[in-house]
Amino acid sequence: MGDSAKSGGTSKITKFWSGVKAEFKKITWPDKDSLIKQSIAVVVISVVIGAIITILDFGLQYGVDFLTTLSF
Repeated sequence: MGDSAKSGGTSKITKFWSGVKAEFKKITWPDKDSLIKQSIAVVVISVVIGAIITILDFGLQYGVDFLTTLSF
């Protein structure tokens, strides 16, 4: 019983890796210029979004601090 499970598992693993190899052959990798442009775009957008979140965070923190220090 244990031997038949092992041989079936090996067949599944072999099929899996042959499928992975076939899928990798279908991939069209970007050229160097496209890759550099896309990487720069990702970094710039990440920095801009980070700056926006930082500004919103400081603004909201200031607003909450202002509201909590009000005395009526």
